[in-house]
Amino acid sequence: MAALTLIIGNKNYSSWSLRPWLLLRHAGIEFAEERVALFQPGYKEEILRHSPAGKVPVLIDDGFVVWDSLAICEYVAEKFPTKQLWPADRQARARARSVCAEMHSGFTALRSHMPMNIRAHLPGRGMRPDVHADIDRIVQLWADCRERYGKSNDSAAGQTRVGGEFLFGAFSVADAMYAPVCSRLLTYGVDLPDTARSYVLAVTALPAMQEWIAAAKQEKEFIEEDEPYRAKEKS
Repeated sequence: MAALTLIIGNKNYSSWSLRPWLLLRHAGIEFAEERVALFQPGYKEEILRHSPAGKVPVLIDDGFVVWDSLAICEYVAEKFPTKQLWPADRQARARARSVCAEMHSGFTALRSHMPMNIRAHLPGRGMRPDVHADIDRIVQLWADCRERYGKSNDSAAGQTRVGGEFLFGAFSVADAMYAPVCSRLLTYGVDLPDTARSYVLAVTALPAMQEWIAAAKQEKEFIEEDEPYRAKEKS
């Protein structure tokens, strides 16, 4: 029986739930999953049984509770150091933590006007000037990480960079934090430069990400709070 339990929300909508779920699944860490259908009768009380914050995700480790996506990812990385979920290099690790923190606290326009919605296809919707600015910053951030850490060649200082398709070469917490952004950019049909598009495709092609996407497409709940551009179909 798995010692870890992860409480998550709807896979179609809950971007914060996706982050630690993807990290755990891709790393091959055993955990039990408990899904709470958000904005349904009694959902808040159900979450409060596990966490005083009343929000998902929640990680329970043998009775010890950790909430908030980034805190959960940090906890998992420390609990399973052999999984190497942060870059080994100190400066690369600091940069990875910086880009995670920027995602955690920023890009509010993108998150507000392009909510994660895996089942939908909404090209062009939500593209306002402030959303465009958020996307430009993310594309710049991804390009910088890929150029500095994602290429398998020698730098001017003679240090070999770790090759790989992800922001810091190998998959890390940073990629888990930006996975919902990759989903959003596909849902809303955002035109991307080659580096960003290649990165989005690499993240969404992960078997764990494909598993999440397939499950999201099977869900039936329609959460109006996360559906600014579609009306609920009449049954």
